[in-house]
Amino acid sequence: MHTKSCLAFAAVLMLSACSTTTHKLGAAAPGKPVGSAEMERQIDQPGPIELESVASVEWAVPLKGLLNLDAQGAKDAGLKNKDEPIQVYAHVIKHPTRGYFLIDTGVAQSLVDDPGKAGVSWLVRQGLPVDTMKMRKSTAAIIRDLPGGLSGVMLTHMHLDHISGMPEVANNVPIYVGRGEATHKDFVSIVMQGTIDNVLKDKAPLQEWPFQPDPQQRFDGIVDVFEDGSVFAISVPGHTTGSTAYLLRTTRGPVLLTGDTSHTRWGWDHTVEPGDYTDDKPLNLASLQKLKALVAQHPAIDVRMGHQH
Repeated sequence: MHTKSCLAFAAVLMLSACSTTTHKLGAAAPGKPVGSAEMERQIDQPGPIELESVASVEWAVPLKGLLNLDAQGAKDAGLKNKDEPIQVYAHVIKHPTRGYFLIDTGVAQSLVDDPGKAGVSWLVRQGLPVDTMKMRKSTAAIIRDLPGGLSGVMLTHMHLDHISGMPEVANNVPIYVGRGEATHKDFVSIVMQGTIDNVLKDKAPLQEWPFQPDPQQRFDGIVDVFEDGSVFAISVPGHTTGSTAYLLRTTRGPVLLTGDTSHTRWGWDHTVEPGDYTDDKPLNLASLQKLKALVAQHPAIDVRMGHQH
């Protein structure tokens, strides 16, 4: 192909890239940007948060998506692709004055019963067999157990398995996401955007965490969500542009929710980043290393990975 033709073809592809969703962005999320030093001064002390991590469904997906099998650690261990059992979680947090929040959403019953009717496109269903999920507790059932209703949803990122409970979340519930998560453009979104839009249809506008550079340069940004040192949102780009981890000061001690910065226990223990399901493996690995360094300095932290505890 001639050089001019190649350039023209590349330009067409770039123009074809889609954002994660066309869903509306609203005002910035609440919370106060802080540095890692301020966060670390507080995190070893028990806090006011009550936390329950609910496995909404059991599932199995290819290991090559969950782990970079080309990483040296995976090669040394002789790992091969296979179906790997995982769970899809909703983390329920209770703040003593702000109410109940979900971190990620679990899965709506309708999405398991009839994913096409729930808005999952035929093409997405071919690559992501959501109809093989085995329901344990739907998002609606999780929310029904909350005596005060739901005050908000905090997302680690916007891959379908992390927002698939949204059809059962009330339309007026605020939704909080990482910086650039909704607007980042890539070619995967050519396939996924319609499904993500369907799952978010009629929901509240997305609100981005107000991340600012960390003065200690440990992370790309940290937000004190309730401005009382109880919940911190941490920018950990790589798996997706706006991937966010959450550090909670619970009544039983600190808990780190990594999101899909690490899908699996093995990946966390051996510092191997996710595989085919991650956008930017080197950046994902850097974020994983930063989280592990934080836990090494604060070993009381209970680490909960994206899909295996």
